Amino acid sequence: MSAIEGRGRRTARAVSEASARRAPSLTVAGSREIYSAQTQSEAHLRAAPDRRRGFVSPPARAASLALLLAAAAAVTLGEPSKTSVFNPASTPAADIHKYSLFVFGITGAIFATVFTLLVVAIVRFRRRPGDDAAEPPQIYGSDQVEIAWTVIPILIVLVLGLTTARTVFQIQGRAAPEGALKVTAIGRQWWWEFRYPEYGIVTANELHVPVADGAKPRLTFLRLESADVAHSFWVPRLAGKTDLIPNRVNETWIEPREMGLFEGQCAEYCGTEHAKMLLRVYVHSREDFDRWVADQQASSATRSEVAEGRRVFETTACLNCHTVRGTVGNGRYGPDLTHLMSRETLAAGAVANTPEQLRAWVHDPNALKPGALMPAMQLDDRRLDALVAYLLTLR
Repeated sequence: MSAIEGRGRRTARAVSEASARRAPSLTVAGSREIYSAQTQSEAHLRAAPDRRRGFVSPPARAASLALLLAAAAAVTLGEPSKTSVFNPASTPAADIHKYSLFVFGITGAIFATVFTLLVVAIVRFRRRPGDDAAEPPQIYGSDQVEIAWTVIPILIVLVLGLTTARTVFQIQGRAAPEGALKVTAIGRQWWWEFRYPEYGIVTANELHVPVADGAKPRLTFLRLESADVAHSFWVPRLAGKTDLIPNRVNETWIEPREMGLFEGQCAEYCGTEHAKMLLRVYVHSREDFDRWVADQQASSATRSEVAEGRRVFETTACLNCHTVRGTVGNGRYGPDLTHLMSRETLAAGAVANTPEQLRAWVHDPNALKPGALMPAMQLDDRRLDALVAYLLTLR
């Protein structure tokens, strides 16, 4: 064993000595190569600073900022958005808007103060040529400063909290006055059902209400329910978000002060087609709203030329989910189709309500709204055309 160990140690020493003799030359050569590469790289960067990775020249930065400001100005000064919270058209939305401006004012003042102090500190106490390396005077405490940065935030939080509580109770505490329009809104995957108990009307995805004008404005109060999962009713220009929770009833109200179309959507993730669970609110004059109510209360007209399509509707699975007043179809799982063609959109706003889109929707709903719970009926072209022709008469 000793002879073997001796030979092993001599071999190890020989290898180590050989490596030591070669190491200086390799190290020197490698150092020269590394130094040469670094020198060339630094010279290249000094000669062409704009080629450095991630470097943006000052003119380019200025141009980018100018474009960004121009885009922001175009959005701000252009045509008002139909879903902008900064353009309220109803009392609850106006209250939220005023509260938002108040909060933005306080937080903006805080930002301006902190940013100004930061800039002053950077400019005033920056390092200058000729400064010594001595440590500046250290301040280990100031009762005045500590009291200020404790009391001021407490006061700010208190003011914001009281303002928030006042706005919440001001909106949620409003009781329905006599003569208010009452509507039940039911959230479903992925569409809206609207019921008008006072008029016996059931419709889908498009809410129709009267404008609140005159000496005695008519408010609209909404009873919010969910048939499956959590949803959230939100029409930004008319009211704030209110959740629809299974087995719970929430309420909200609107007081639209101008006529027109107001768009909104479900604001709570509710499954695959959450993004296409849109809703539209039509605000009418009193006369136009009364006319709409009368049209919706009428049953669908029966035409002999579309009798085959009606038979298709009544003899397939359509009637298990949909209602058409005046027929045997009384399903409640899907939208009421009695006045289908009086609506401007299909599939909760996913597509326009045109004959072509209607045929495509009936043929294969998932082609227009992937994940839709309505199945494809697997109808041949003749029966599909007959069914669509019948649906087109439901106005």
